[in-house]
Amino acid sequence: MHNPNHGENPFNAIPPVPLALVLVIAGIELVFSAAGAGFIGGAGGIGWRSAAFQDYAFAPAVMTEIFERGRSSFDLWKRFVSYAFVHINFTHTLWAGVLLLALGKFVGEIFRPVAFALLFFLSTILGAAIYGLLSWQNAPLLGAYPGVYGLIGAYTYLMWLTLERMGENQLKAFQLIGILLGLMLVYSMIFGSTPTWIAEVAGFVVGLFAAPLLAPGGWTAFVNRMRKR
Repeated sequence: MHNPNHGENPFNAIPPVPLALVLVIAGIELVFSAAGAGFIGGAGGIGWRSAAFQDYAFAPAVMTEIFERGRSSFDLWKRFVSYAFVHINFTHTLWAGVLLLALGKFVGEIFRPVAFALLFFLSTILGAAIYGLLSWQNAPLLGAYPGVYGLIGAYTYLMWLTLERMGENQLKAFQLIGILLGLMLVYSMIFGSTPTWIAEVAGFVVGLFAAPLLAPGGWTAFVNRMRKR
């Protein structure tokens, strides 16, 4: 029997915005990995990733320069977004890509493309800003994880609604973030950590509270659900 899905591109199952984000992140990592291995860029290519850290990473000092010293510039403002596309190493990139694809498929099938992009970048920008305000170290912030945690916040909201419809305990919606925070705690106890986890937790909170506004129906649908309680 002929299978109509035979030969279908598996990437067609991934909504366009998360797929585009992952392709950009993977492309950047491919360049850095190839340069680090000496395949491109010659001797200078080995330092491309480190140079990108200097040029695109976010750090609390950025907040100091902009808001306390008044040194506003495109180079400083761009870091609220650019840090999300530069990762520490291949493994750091791999996990970000896997989580972005998995969560992007679930959230992206419900959220419209523009709403999905707003959710990701809002979590990325505000995650960095809150990290800049609360961090006690000037550790650089790199990687897509605050934006990914924003998607976890949206996933939690959607699961909350699903469990409500099923009549089950809605606190189960927080299982995923609970597991991830637990793993983060264990990792920090074993290997030590920097305060960059603040950006990830902030990204989750931003995503959780932004999701009702960005989901189909927006604020009106959210208010109607609250009135029915």
